[in-house]
Amino acid sequence: MKRQARFTTGSTMRHVAVMTTTGMIGLTFMFLIDAITLFWVSRLENESFMAAMGFAWTVQFFTISVGIAFMIATTALVSRSLGAENWEDARKQTTVFALLTFILLSIAVIVLLIFNKEILVSIGASGSTLETASTFLLISVPSLPIMAMGMIGSAVLRAEGDGIRSMMVTISSGIVAAIVDPLFIFGFDMGIQGAALGVSVARVVSAILAIYFVIKVKDLAASINFQDVKKWYLPFAMIAIPTILTQLASPTGNMFATSVISEFGESAMAGWAVLGRVTVVAFGGVFALSGAIGGIIGQNFGANKFDRVRSSYRDALLFSTFYVFLIWGMLVILTPFILGVFNLSDGAADVVKAFNYIAAGSYIFAGALYVSNASFNNLGKPLYSTLFNWVKDGVVMLPFCIFGAAFYGSAGVVYGQGLAYIFAGIISVVFGWWFISRVEKLHKKVI
Repeated sequence: MKRQARFTTGSTMRHVAVMTTTGMIGLTFMFLIDAITLFWVSRLENESFMAAMGFAWTVQFFTISVGIAFMIATTALVSRSLGAENWEDARKQTTVFALLTFILLSIAVIVLLIFNKEILVSIGASGSTLETASTFLLISVPSLPIMAMGMIGSAVLRAEGDGIRSMMVTISSGIVAAIVDPLFIFGFDMGIQGAALGVSVARVVSAILAIYFVIKVKDLAASINFQDVKKWYLPFAMIAIPTILTQLASPTGNMFATSVISEFGESAMAGWAVLGRVTVVAFGGVFALSGAIGGIIGQNFGANKFDRVRSSYRDALLFSTFYVFLIWGMLVILTPFILGVFNLSDGAADVVKAFNYIAAGSYIFAGALYVSNASFNNLGKPLYSTLFNWVKDGVVMLPFCIFGAAFYGSAGVVYGQGLAYIFAGIISVVFGWWFISRVEKLHKKVI
């Protein structure tokens, strides 16, 4: 029976809303693993442990970002094949990309395991905090290549248009974490080691579910040979390599900000750790944007429907702006609750308040940046995403954070980070509109 690509017909706003909402819920649950873990660690009533978690997540962010890059490349290529109704290509791409991702992430993990202490020291960890962060990494990092399989599976489901099952993949990890974290941390009295083990178990469960959906439910994987790998590794690399550079920008910027805020002591780092988890849970919809609308843009690009590419870009910007205002308001209201749940001292609370009350508004521009990234990645110019993200994280992040810290202390680091989002978001969205028009004109000349 002939199958039709889902996103080439119907309301683009509906597609954006459904895919972003399911992506938001799924991604939020994936990050909820860390938030749940941090909550239970906070019950140990040791601020040094929470600071260690902040350092450990800063390091893991690099490897996870590489996995996200492979996820974005997978969505871009598989969605194009589906939009052009090349179903067999899409099935083989899934297997090839999963294999490449597992191998490359395994190499990255080996490097991280060998040099974890050196990396932690370079961003300010020391003493017992260093030892605790290193222990957490040694236990949790080996599960990252397995987690990447879940991410690739989720990307394929999203490229096909099945936002519900893609969401279920990541929701499963949050549910498992909620169950096993208190069991390992307190039931088995494993402390930080139990927290790391709980994260690993949640990642494995999520990957198993993704593989099941892709193979058994969607039949979107196929047997491959060396020729298939040879055919698809270069197109994959052409998107994945610049996307990796793009994705590495965020953890680099976060590392810069962490190095600045670590100068204010363990209390500020504890607040930074909580803020990191609050941010990704609260603004999961913003972080989900690139992956969520990538399949929509990719399918319509593959079907040569540029009017729908433009409307998808516009609708994604509108959806993101409304979403950020809604979440910002909720954060303002929930701030006292958040401070109480994590038992934050005054120094840690100042960091969280700076974001919830003021800097959270900068995510309007972060959303614009992620929407622009999706258009660049799926219309064949991922290097533009690399450029704008490195402007944000590699060029302006550190000076903005240092400047903010000089005037407002630890809270100023948060303000500086927000200012970097505003700067990059404005220039990327203006360039994004021009870029879509240019691609359409060039494409019409070719055909």
